[in-house]
Amino acid sequence: MYIKLLLVVFSGISFLIYGIGSFNSRRMNSEFIRWGYENYRHLIGTFQLLGGSGLLIGLFFKPLIILSSSCLTLMMIIAVYVRFKIKDPFQMILPALFYTIINGLITYLFI
Repeated sequence: MYIKLLLVVFSGISFLIYGIGSFNSRRMNSEFIRWGYENYRHLIGTFQLLGGSGLLIGLFFKPLIILSSSCLTLMMIIAVYVRFKIKDPFQMILPALFYTIINGLITYLFI
């Protein structure tokens, strides 16, 4: 039970932080340019905020955890693909891969 709570809170807070960073961080702005998605920065940031919020609110409404973690898993699979596509070194792909696994695990544990 505690591991499920820990995973949800960790991922939820992480995506809130990344979502906020997508709107106001110079470093994140330069990353979106490097990935070739500078025009989608605010949209992706909004999805990150919605996903992180959905995980945390989902602690009180289980179906929201499943929906949010599934969507975040898909978003992170795409992020891993983009990083492979632009030929990032493996250590730069690891965070996206890590969050893919975390959110996939959350989805699995709450189904």
